[in-house]
Amino acid sequence: MNNSVGNTARLLGAGLRALLVLTALCGVLYPLAVTGVAQTLFHDKANGSEITDSTGRVVGSRLIGQRYDLPLKEGQETPDPDLRWFQPRPSNGLGENSANTQYDLILSGATNRAGDNAELLQWVKEAKAAVVKDNSTADFKVNPSDVPADAVTSSGSGLDPHISPRYAELQVHRIADRNHLDVRQVRKLVDAHTEGRTLGFLGEPRVNVLQLNVALAELAAKSR
Repeated sequence: MNNSVGNTARLLGAGLRALLVLTALCGVLYPLAVTGVAQTLFHDKANGSEITDSTGRVVGSRLIGQRYDLPLKEGQETPDPDLRWFQPRPSNGLGENSANTQYDLILSGATNRAGDNAELLQWVKEAKAAVVKDNSTADFKVNPSDVPADAVTSSGSGLDPHISPRYAELQVHRIADRNHLDVRQVRKLVDAHTEGRTLGFLGEPRVNVLQLNVALAELAAKSR
């Protein structure tokens, strides 16, 4: 009887010691070591790939897209785009952002509609008409054939932070007109923020909309 109690006590003691050691090792030391390495070697990525404006204020992440909309008017269900800014891909998954200072992540996901779905085709048709209307100015007219696919379709996640250089170029005249800038200045801004293919062959050239708009805000402020 005494041997049985003693054995049980030793087993419980060994189990408790193992629990404490593994808790300290896996629950404290290992996370601290990983965090230390991440903060030392990959500080930017470990903190969410944050983007700051000229004042040092965090305005978002380069990995998650944002919307640039006007405040909702009475009776509106969908806000109008703020045409002073470069617009991202259409998506119901992007958070609202009217001041380029913060964003609320709502959801992530694709439309899950087939390419010949009538509702999707109607969305694309309406989106193309809006892109043509919004980006045409007194001196520049957009043809429907000039509208790229990413201007009227969302990404698979709905949170793509990038647009194609072609879509960015399409918006240059409208951006220049709305911000009282020279077209050449805005086009130079787009060129400076166009990223090439990863490793030279992966993916497509792209433009990060948030980074571009942060640079646009600085350019517009200097031009006032």
